[in-house]
Parts: sequence; structure tokens; C-alpha cells
Amino acid sequence: MQIKTLNNKSLKLTNDGNLTFLFIGVGSAFTKKMNQTNLLIIKGDDHLLIDCGTKCSTAFLNLGIPITDIENYLITHSHADHIGGIEEAALMARYVSKKKLTMIINETYQKILWDMSLKGGIAYNEEKAGNILSFTDFFNPIRPKKLKEFKRETFHAKMNSIDVKFMRTKHIPDSSDTWESSFWSCGIIIDDRVLFTSDTKYDPELITEYDSKFNFEHIFHDCQLFTGGVHASLDELNQLPSDIKKKICLTHYGDNWESFTQKVKDYGFKGFAKEKTYYIFN
Repeated sequence: MQIKTLNNKSLKLTNDGNLTFLFIGVGSAFTKKMNQTNLLIIKGDDHLLIDCGTKCSTAFLNLGIPITDIENYLITHSHADHIGGIEEAALMARYVSKKKLTMIINETYQKILWDMSLKGGIAYNEEKAGNILSFTDFFNPIRPKKLKEFKRETFHAKMNSIDVKFMRTKHIPDSSDTWESSFWSCGIIIDDRVLFTSDTKYDPELITEYDSKFNFEHIFHDCQLFTGGVHASLDELNQLPSDIKKKICLTHYGDNWESFTQKVKDYGFKGFAKEKTYYIFN
């Protein structure tokens, strides 16, 4: 893996074909110094944005492109730092660029995302034959296939050359101790090479089960710098096997992260993921 810093306002949505990650942000929901943890995947002529939080459109503008250039989405769960920018993106697409966005989404989560979050803000802007607008007036959904070979609910889809598998995770509520009893959220495997957990509580079975099958080259894992609540903590993640920890870059962390750099090193993690940085998988 190559790591390259992105110079401001030099972002391009195409590359030479190598699988490339760019974290628009790496911060927690309440970060004030960083952008939120939203991930852009680029491969050849294809791109896919994983989550679109409240700061996302401004973050893209600061990198030199408008949110209207982002056409393809996958959303991991319904917290504002992951969906807070979708309303703007959908409205801009419909009324400014005059196009539909594409979203990888199953029917279960589409209903949750639309009915609980998006409908109130964008469905009532106009009527079609006496009816309010629907999800498919704004988005072309790509329906993933449910895979049967995994213990937990797992799906597979492609955004052209970008292959994604996404599995249910346990994030909220804080009282839930299984993915089955958790509200809908997911982590993502990209091209069978890299795992991005998005937000999740400490869930060693998630890591070990999928790593045993795919032998990930790299893992980007949610990390809270204190223990408790609905995120995996640094001290909890330290319980993972050393061969797993050396693959892990930490994401979704707090503004005080610099105070933990030595601890992260001592624990044997690869380090903190950085925003505005290319992670290139040759």
C-alpha cells in the first residue's frame, strides 16, 4: 500500500485503475478540528462515496469539486455524520445537475433511510400526479445479493469495477450485544482486499471471521479513545491478535488523538488513518 498526501483542491474522481481510498474525514461525530469519517473510493473511471455526513459537501468543495460531481453512494447507517449531507446531495442532483444519484442499498435499509430520515426533507418539494416524491425520484438503487455462506447477514454488489460486500454490524443501541438485535448498520469489504468497519462496537468475531476468509491487506477500524458507549475503544481493540492489529488503521476518532499516538504505536496498530490522504492498493 502506498500513502500519499492530497494537496488541497487537487482531487480527481478517476485514476490509473489502482484501488484507492481517500478519507474525506476521519473524525468522530462531534469532531471540531476534522471532517467526519466519510470514505471516497476511486478505481479507474469509477468512484463510490461511503457515507455523506453534515460536513461532506464543504469538505469536497475545499478539495476543489462540488458535491454534484459525486454520483455513487453507499450508506452504512443513519447517524448524521454519515447521512447528514445526503439531503443536500439529492436536492442538488435533482434541481441543479438534473440527474439521479446511484446508491447501493437493500430494500430493508432503503425503507429505514427514507421513512426515518430523508422523506421529511425532500419528499414534499413537489408533487407528481398528486403524489409526493419517492426514494426512486432521487436515487437509482442497486440491489445487492444476499450471500448465504456467512454467519451474519452479508450482501454483495458492484459499482462497475468496484466490488463491495457489506455485513451487518453491532453499533446501536448501547445495550445490544449482537448484530441481530442491533439497529441497521454495516461494515464494508472492498474488492475482497480491504475492510472498512464504519461505526461498530468492539466485535472481535466480525474481524476474525471475515479476515480468516479474505486475509485482508488492510483494515480501517472505528476507534473511540475511551471505553464505553457504542464504539470500539482503543483498549478493547488492543485485545485483538497482534497479526490483526498490525493491519489496522484507526478511524472515527476524537480531536484529542495526538495524545494517543505513542499508545497506538505501543499497542502495535498501524496507526491513525489521516484525512485528505490517498491509500493506494497496487
